[in-house]
Amino acid sequence: MTTEATPAATSVSPTPRQVWTRSRGIVLALVLLLAGAAVLAVLRSDARHGALDPRSGDPYGSRAVAELLAGHGVSTRVVTTLAEARTAAGPDTTLLVAAPDLLTERRQRELRSVTADSGGRTVLVAPGTWSVETLAPGVTADPATSRGSTLDPDCALPAAQNAGSADTGGIRYTTTRPDADECYPSNRLATLVRVPDPASDGDTVVLGAPDIFHNDRLDEEGNASLALQLLGSRPHLVWYLPSLFDTSAADQDEEKSFFDLIPSGWLWGTLQLFVAAALAALWRARRLGPLVPEALPVAIRASETVEGRARLYRKADARDRAATALRSTTRTRLAPLVGVPVTQAHTPETLLPALSARLHGDGQPLHALLFGPPPADDPGLITLADQLDALEREVRRP
Repeated sequence: MTTEATPAATSVSPTPRQVWTRSRGIVLALVLLLAGAAVLAVLRSDARHGALDPRSGDPYGSRAVAELLAGHGVSTRVVTTLAEARTAAGPDTTLLVAAPDLLTERRQRELRSVTADSGGRTVLVAPGTWSVETLAPGVTADPATSRGSTLDPDCALPAAQNAGSADTGGIRYTTTRPDADECYPSNRLATLVRVPDPASDGDTVVLGAPDIFHNDRLDEEGNASLALQLLGSRPHLVWYLPSLFDTSAADQDEEKSFFDLIPSGWLWGTLQLFVAAALAALWRARRLGPLVPEALPVAIRASETVEGRARLYRKADARDRAATALRSTTRTRLAPLVGVPVTQAHTPETLLPALSARLHGDGQPLHALLFGPPPADDPGLITLADQLDALEREVRRP
């Protein structure tokens, strides 16, 4: 019975240590990437999910306010587009804008043109400098926010007096409207401003912080009372949650480039991938230094080298180079046999007379054989090799 031997690993096979050395950088990069993703997930685990959403029961949601309003007969409707918000505005409606700073300037102007003469109430939650001057003309946001969160009303607005102290501390505002109500001041600047509409019974309320609408803060201080009075003055409440993906009010004449249509997260991700690829290329790039001689891992027979080079010549259809190599090698070997220095082996005037004297010929066939043109085809190249071998054997014959 015969057994087939298992082929052993050759000397060029990488050892486990070499495999680990080559791949440890990639493994380390993957570990760091996973660790970074885990850290980001932990840091963002307390993100405000569903913030100011009347459908959310999270601590920063506003479902509790919506349920209290429903108990007082006020219906709440959630909208996410400017078109819906414009349609819903009316004298019997309170329009709450949850994040006014997300609106573009054009959308701010469109929303203001609808709410200005609607006769209803508009509640702006924590608008900054970007939006408050457009949505509430005559009101300006101060760069410095209030130091405290719970503030006293200190104004004649009935809703504020009935609620008492509340968590309105946040953005502070100033107004040039003499008929405006400025409540809950912090260092003489109000955090709640009510601007009436002289042409109708409507008004605009600017609130510096959203805390009174949050589920986890509604039962503190006078937050619930103030929220109910601000949002329950009309039988209908439209809760507008602006979105960056709202295309209902897009300018039809505005031409957007390809990069304008790509979300910013993808652009940042592409930039990070580019930086990572550059760092990886820098890390794995070969360093320029002095050449180091290295022994071949195995011995290669001369015949294999000749066959390999011949195949390369044939693949490249380089008969001229192959013929030149054969003739040059033959001349180099023949020169010492006829007493010609190797340095003059490639000079016809020196080599051919010596060969003719050795072979007793006229030298004409030798010139065509050793210095002639390259063969036209592969059979001619084979014939040339055979003739060169025959010539060398004849010269070596004693």
